Amino acid sequence: MTSSDRTLKVDIWRGNEKGEYQSFEVPERENQTVLDVVTYIQRHLDPALAYRFACRVGVCGSCTMTVNGRPRWTCRTHVSRVVKGGKLTIAPLTNLPVIRDLVTDMTPFFEKWRDARGRFVAGDGPKDELAPVQPESRERSAASAAIECINCGVCYSACDVVSWNDDYLGPAALNRAWAAYNDVRDGDRNGILKAVSQGAGCHTCHSHQSCTEHCPVSLNPTFSIAGLKRASLKAKLKGALK
Repeated sequence: MTSSDRTLKVDIWRGNEKGEYQSFEVPERENQTVLDVVTYIQRHLDPALAYRFACRVGVCGSCTMTVNGRPRWTCRTHVSRVVKGGKLTIAPLTNLPVIRDLVTDMTPFFEKWRDARGRFVAGDGPKDELAPVQPESRERSAASAAIECINCGVCYSACDVVSWNDDYLGPAALNRAWAAYNDVRDGDRNGILKAVSQGAGCHTCHSHQSCTEHCPVSLNPTFSIAGLKRASLKAKLKGALK
Protein backbone atom coordinates (compact mmCIF):
# COMPACT_ATOMS: atom_id res chain seq x y z
CA MET A 1 0.00 0.00 0.00
CA THR A 2 1.43 3.40 -0.98
CA SER A 3 1.32 6.43 1.30
CA SER A 4 -1.43 7.90 -0.90
CA ASP A 5 -3.60 4.82 -0.24
CA ARG A 6 -3.35 4.91 3.55
CA THR A 7 -6.27 6.19 5.58
CA LEU A 8 -6.83 7.42 9.10
CA LYS A 9 -9.71 6.32 11.30
CA VAL A 10 -11.09 9.45 12.95
CA ASP A 11 -13.65 9.49 15.75
CA ILE A 12 -15.23 12.93 16.12
CA TRP A 13 -17.63 14.12 18.80
CA ARG A 14 -21.06 14.98 17.42
CA GLY A 15 -23.94 16.75 19.12
CA ASN A 16 -23.91 18.68 22.37
CA GLU A 17 -22.73 17.53 25.80
CA LYS A 18 -24.96 14.44 25.48
CA GLY A 19 -23.72 13.53 22.01
CA GLU A 20 -21.58 10.65 20.81
CA TYR A 21 -18.59 9.88 18.61
CA GLN A 22 -18.98 9.34 14.88
CA SER A 23 -16.32 7.52 12.85
CA PHE A 24 -14.85 8.62 9.53
CA GLU A 25 -12.06 7.45 7.26
CA VAL A 26 -9.80 10.19 5.94
CA PRO A 27 -6.89 9.94 3.47
CA GLU A 28 -3.53 10.15 5.20
CA ARG A 29 -1.35 12.92 3.75
CA GLU A 30 2.21 14.05 4.32
CA ASN A 31 2.55 17.00 6.76
CA GLN A 32 -1.19 16.78 7.48
CA THR A 33 -2.47 18.71 10.51
CA VAL A 34 -5.39 17.77 12.71
CA LEU A 35 -7.22 20.84 11.40
CA ASP A 36 -6.66 19.52 7.85
CA VAL A 37 -8.36 16.28 8.89
CA VAL A 38 -11.37 18.07 10.40
CA THR A 39 -11.64 20.33 7.36
CA TYR A 40 -11.54 17.34 4.99
CA ILE A 41 -14.41 15.70 6.86
CA GLN A 42 -16.49 18.88 6.76
CA ARG A 43 -15.84 19.53 3.08
CA HIS A 44 -16.04 16.00 1.69
CA LEU A 45 -17.86 13.72 4.13
CA ASP A 46 -20.22 15.68 6.39
CA PRO A 47 -20.87 19.38 5.69
CA ALA A 48 -22.91 19.65 8.92
CA LEU A 49 -19.81 19.21 11.13
CA ALA A 50 -19.39 22.32 13.32
CA TYR A 51 -15.93 23.58 14.32
CA ARG A 52 -13.98 26.84 14.59
CA PHE A 53 -10.86 28.07 12.83
CA ALA A 54 -9.54 31.30 11.40
CA CYS A 55 -5.86 32.01 10.77
CA ARG A 56 -4.56 28.43 10.30
CA VAL A 57 -1.06 29.51 11.39
CA GLY A 58 -1.15 29.49 15.19
CA VAL A 59 -2.03 33.14 15.80
CA CYS A 60 -5.74 33.31 16.59
CA GLY A 61 -6.15 30.28 18.87
CA SER A 62 -9.69 29.58 17.68
CA CYS A 63 -9.09 26.03 16.40
CA THR A 64 -8.37 24.42 19.77
CA MET A 65 -9.84 20.96 20.34
CA THR A 66 -9.14 17.88 22.43
CA VAL A 67 -7.02 15.48 20.38
CA ASN A 68 -6.49 11.98 21.76
CA GLY A 69 -7.35 13.30 25.22
CA ARG A 70 -5.11 16.39 25.16
CA PRO A 71 -6.14 20.01 24.41
CA ARG A 72 -4.23 21.34 21.42
CA TRP A 73 -4.10 23.92 18.65
CA THR A 74 -5.19 21.76 15.73
CA CYS A 75 -3.65 23.99 13.05
CA ARG A 76 -0.17 23.51 14.52
CA THR A 77 -0.52 19.85 15.49
CA HIS A 78 0.70 17.43 12.82
CA VAL A 79 -1.13 14.12 12.68
CA SER A 80 2.17 12.22 12.64
CA ARG A 81 2.93 13.53 16.15
CA VAL A 82 -0.31 12.44 17.79
CA VAL A 83 -1.82 9.56 15.79
CA LYS A 84 -2.03 6.24 17.65
CA GLY A 85 -2.36 3.07 15.63
CA GLY A 86 -3.74 4.98 12.66
CA LYS A 87 -6.50 6.49 14.81
CA LEU A 88 -7.46 9.96 16.01
CA THR A 89 -10.10 10.91 18.55
CA ILE A 90 -11.18 14.55 18.32
CA ALA A 91 -13.50 16.21 20.83
CA PRO A 92 -14.36 19.75 22.00
CA LEU A 93 -12.37 21.36 24.79
CA THR A 94 -13.25 20.17 28.27
CA ASN A 95 -14.34 22.46 31.14
CA LEU A 96 -16.54 24.49 28.77
CA PRO A 97 -20.18 24.02 27.67
CA VAL A 98 -20.51 22.31 24.28
CA ILE A 99 -22.66 24.18 21.76
CA ARG A 100 -22.42 21.57 19.00
CA ASP A 101 -19.83 19.07 17.80
CA LEU A 102 -16.39 20.64 18.28
CA VAL A 103 -17.65 24.12 19.16
CA THR A 104 -17.62 25.20 22.82
CA ASP A 105 -19.20 28.21 24.46
CA MET A 106 -16.28 30.44 25.50
CA THR A 107 -18.49 32.75 27.59
CA PRO A 108 -17.38 31.40 31.02
CA PHE A 109 -13.74 31.71 29.95
CA PHE A 110 -14.06 35.39 29.02
CA GLU A 111 -16.30 36.24 31.96
CA LYS A 112 -13.48 35.12 34.23
CA TRP A 113 -11.07 37.41 32.38
CA ARG A 114 -13.48 40.21 33.27
CA ASP A 115 -13.79 39.08 36.90
CA ALA A 116 -10.00 38.90 37.32
CA ARG A 117 -9.77 42.62 36.42
CA GLY A 118 -7.14 42.07 33.78
CA ARG A 119 -8.03 45.31 32.00
CA PHE A 120 -6.10 48.56 32.06
CA VAL A 121 -7.28 51.36 34.37
CA ALA A 122 -5.85 54.79 33.65
CA GLY A 123 -4.00 56.58 36.43
CA ASP A 124 -4.16 60.19 37.52
CA GLY A 125 -1.25 61.47 35.45
CA PRO A 126 -1.53 64.18 32.80
CA LYS A 127 -3.42 62.92 29.77
CA ASP A 128 -0.97 64.51 27.32
CA GLU A 129 2.14 62.88 28.78
CA LEU A 130 3.45 59.40 28.14
CA ALA A 131 4.14 57.39 31.28
CA PRO A 132 7.78 56.25 31.40
CA VAL A 133 8.15 52.45 31.32
CA GLN A 134 11.68 51.20 31.86
CA PRO A 135 12.21 48.16 29.60
CA GLU A 136 14.80 46.65 31.97
CA SER A 137 12.64 46.94 35.08
CA ARG A 138 11.46 43.86 36.98
CA GLU A 139 7.82 44.85 36.40
CA ARG A 140 8.29 45.20 32.66
CA SER A 141 10.01 41.81 32.48
CA ALA A 142 7.17 40.16 34.43
CA ALA A 143 4.51 41.76 32.24
CA SER A 144 6.34 40.81 29.04
CA ALA A 145 6.61 37.18 30.15
CA ALA A 146 2.84 36.92 30.61
CA ILE A 147 1.42 39.16 27.92
CA GLU A 148 1.49 36.91 24.83
CA CYS A 149 -1.63 34.88 25.72
CA ILE A 150 -3.96 34.58 22.71
CA ASN A 151 -7.08 33.36 24.57
CA CYS A 152 -7.09 29.90 23.00
CA GLY A 153 -8.47 28.21 26.14
CA VAL A 154 -6.00 25.28 26.12
CA CYS A 155 -4.80 26.01 29.67
CA TYR A 156 -8.39 26.37 30.90
CA SER A 157 -9.30 23.01 29.43
CA ALA A 158 -6.17 21.37 30.88
CA CYS A 159 -6.63 22.83 34.38
CA ASP A 160 -7.50 20.24 37.03
CA VAL A 161 -8.79 22.88 39.42
CA VAL A 162 -11.27 24.27 36.86
CA SER A 163 -12.62 20.73 36.41
CA TRP A 164 -13.20 20.48 40.18
CA ASN A 165 -14.38 24.04 40.83
CA ASP A 166 -16.53 25.88 38.28
CA ASP A 167 -15.92 29.17 40.10
CA TYR A 168 -12.12 29.10 39.82
CA LEU A 169 -10.93 32.01 37.69
CA GLY A 170 -8.52 29.81 35.78
CA PRO A 171 -4.94 30.17 34.55
CA ALA A 172 -5.55 32.44 31.55
CA ALA A 173 -7.51 35.07 33.49
CA LEU A 174 -5.02 35.07 36.35
CA ASN A 175 -2.06 35.21 33.97
CA ARG A 176 -3.62 38.29 32.35
CA ALA A 177 -4.20 39.84 35.78
CA TRP A 178 -0.51 39.37 36.60
CA ALA A 179 0.49 41.13 33.36
CA ALA A 180 -1.87 44.01 34.22
CA TYR A 181 -0.61 44.21 37.80
CA ASN A 182 2.94 44.63 36.56
CA ASP A 183 1.99 47.51 34.27
CA VAL A 184 3.29 50.48 36.25
CA ARG A 185 0.88 52.78 34.39
CA ASP A 186 -2.19 51.05 35.85
CA GLY A 187 -4.11 53.25 38.25
CA ASP A 188 -5.71 50.53 40.38
CA ARG A 189 -3.18 47.77 41.00
CA ASN A 190 -4.70 46.99 44.40
CA GLY A 191 -8.02 46.54 42.64
CA ILE A 192 -6.44 43.73 40.63
CA LEU A 193 -5.18 42.02 43.80
CA LYS A 194 -8.57 42.37 45.45
CA ALA A 195 -10.29 40.80 42.44
CA VAL A 196 -7.95 37.81 42.18
CA SER A 197 -7.65 37.05 45.90
CA GLN A 198 -11.37 36.74 46.66
CA GLY A 199 -13.45 33.58 46.34
CA ALA A 200 -12.01 31.01 43.94
CA GLY A 201 -9.11 33.20 42.88
CA CYS A 202 -5.34 32.77 42.76
CA HIS A 203 -5.11 31.07 46.17
CA THR A 204 -7.29 28.23 44.85
CA CYS A 205 -4.53 27.15 42.44
CA HIS A 206 -2.87 23.85 43.42
CA SER A 207 0.24 24.55 41.28
CA HIS A 208 -0.11 21.33 39.28
CA GLN A 209 1.41 23.20 36.29
CA SER A 210 -0.92 21.58 33.75
CA CYS A 211 -1.45 25.05 32.28
CA THR A 212 2.28 25.56 31.80
CA GLU A 213 2.76 22.09 30.32
CA HIS A 214 0.01 22.55 27.73
CA CYS A 215 0.44 26.24 26.77
CA PRO A 216 1.03 26.38 22.97
CA VAL A 217 3.04 29.62 23.25
CA SER A 218 5.16 28.43 26.20
CA LEU A 219 3.78 30.84 28.79
CA ASN A 220 3.98 29.97 32.49
CA PRO A 221 0.63 30.80 34.12
CA THR A 222 1.70 28.91 37.25
CA PHE A 223 4.50 31.46 37.76
CA SER A 224 2.06 34.33 37.21
CA ILE A 225 -0.41 32.89 39.73
CA ALA A 226 2.40 32.44 42.28
CA GLY A 227 3.24 36.13 41.80
CA LEU A 228 -0.37 37.10 42.47
CA LYS A 229 -0.40 34.96 45.62
CA ARG A 230 2.69 36.72 46.98
CA ALA A 231 1.56 40.21 46.02
CA SER A 232 -1.98 39.79 47.41
CA LEU A 233 -0.68 38.36 50.70
CA LYS A 234 1.71 41.29 51.13
CA ALA A 235 -1.08 43.76 50.33
CA LYS A 236 -3.41 42.01 52.78
CA LEU A 237 -0.87 42.18 55.58
CA LYS A 238 -0.43 45.89 54.90
CA GLY A 239 -4.21 46.45 55.08
CA ALA A 240 -4.44 47.53 51.44
CA LEU A 241 -7.18 45.07 50.43
CA LYS A 242 -9.99 46.15 52.76
